[in-house]
Amino acid sequence: MIDPSSVDWSTVRRASYRLRQKFRYEYAHPITDLNHRLVVIPPARFGDQRRTYRDLLVELKEIRVHNREDRFGNVVIDVFAPEVPEAIEFVAEASVERWAAEPNIIIGGWPAAGYLLEVTPLTGADDRIQSAAAKLAARAEWGLELADRINDWVYRSMTYRYGVTGIRTTAAEALALGAGVCQDYAHVMLALCRECGLPARYVSGHMLGQGGTHAWVEVVLPAGGGHDAVAHAFDPTHAGRAGLGYVTIAVGRDYADVAPTSGTYRSGGTGRLTASKQVTLTDLV
Repeated sequence: MIDPSSVDWSTVRRASYRLRQKFRYEYAHPITDLNHRLVVIPPARFGDQRRTYRDLLVELKEIRVHNREDRFGNVVIDVFAPEVPEAIEFVAEASVERWAAEPNIIIGGWPAAGYLLEVTPLTGADDRIQSAAAKLAARAEWGLELADRINDWVYRSMTYRYGVTGIRTTAAEALALGAGVCQDYAHVMLALCRECGLPARYVSGHMLGQGGTHAWVEVVLPAGGGHDAVAHAFDPTHAGRAGLGYVTIAVGRDYADVAPTSGTYRSGGTGRLTASKQVTLTDLV
């Protein structure tokens, strides 16, 4: 295990990681007809990132597990259980490696996919966002320069504060509060990018040294005058680019597309979730 805080990332050509996440749901009374969705395993290939190992353990008998790929290319695992007497636990593990010299090229990705400019319930622009977008677009050239300006603006306009927002908080609501977590920073940046005509997507994954799942944004721009595109990663929570210290799990229009764990069941009561995560830096070249 390598301490990521001691790494000079500017000299690293390749990095390898081991991921482990655990989600445990406990219920006061037995539940039935559990339909659960997990988005916790990285894709086999994503830009410079390659998955070399994956596994999912579900501690419960009489279950059905179905693996599929959604419209965004994410790995989605559907779990079905007729009954859960007391608890169900999911343990996801994966190993990945990233190469510094490889940009995230999207073959045939330009013109950009329509969803990258699609306004969603979580990323709609109110008057303040529209006004900010107009001012930012007037001061910077469309493309990376404008994306950098938006990234910095979101960082300066928000304060990181846990517990003041939730998974249904919109970009406009978070900006009005002036506070939130990484999910909110990403939604505000997405709202601004889309208002400025910059194709962008929400990214869910992990940042080395952080406790929970992290969120950032990829802005998709044309590459080399052809039909391909490049996804440029920005982290508005930290006012920088997302480099080798980040591991991507999934992408989508907003958080609702990539929620790590979600589902439905039949019961007269509610469940209690406990979760843990470990991301280990295992090798550097």
